[in-house]
Amino acid sequence: MAYTAGVPIERSALLVIDVQDSFRVGSRWERRGNRDFESNLDRLVRSYRAAGLPVIFFLHTDADEGFRPEDPELRLMDFLRPEEGEPVLVKTTRNAFASTNLREILEGKGVRRLVVTGIQTEQCCETTARVAADVYGYAVDFVTEATQSFPIPHPNGVEELGPEEVMRRTEYVLRGRFARIATVDELVAELESVTV
Repeated sequence: MAYTAGVPIERSALLVIDVQDSFRVGSRWERRGNRDFESNLDRLVRSYRAAGLPVIFFLHTDADEGFRPEDPELRLMDFLRPEEGEPVLVKTTRNAFASTNLREILEGKGVRRLVVTGIQTEQCCETTARVAADVYGYAVDFVTEATQSFPIPHPNGVEELGPEEVMRRTEYVLRGRFARIATVDELVAELESVTV
């Protein structure tokens, strides 16, 4: 695995995974964990744009309500507005590579380092980080504070894993194996050193 310390921020891209209104269907959004999610993600998007580096958005589609291609919720949340040249890729798999042309886009831009953000922490974000590092050899920054998750019910119907515990567990399994756990402040500081 390539560690981010060896790959400069200038060779990175920001992945904004599945930040879509689909997650607002039902009561799930009210039970989300990271209440600073939107402001943290917005700060990273603005910093990437200011540095002139790639921002790539994703939408996830499947058969669930709100995620179907014809559902009005299958759109980016209002606080995200892609600018010209920023792709919005539609995927049908948990990782952002298998059902999109992400790899070709990254190769075309000379990207070797990925900053992973979005929804859900332990599903599409974690899976993308693992595939990026383990299959394709990208250096990966996983920004937990710019991801979002929800409670996961146990099959017994009594217990559940809270979103904070889901995020903590994700950091444990990724750190040093598949990704560096990075903060928004750390990345913004790196991005401020980039001259456009």
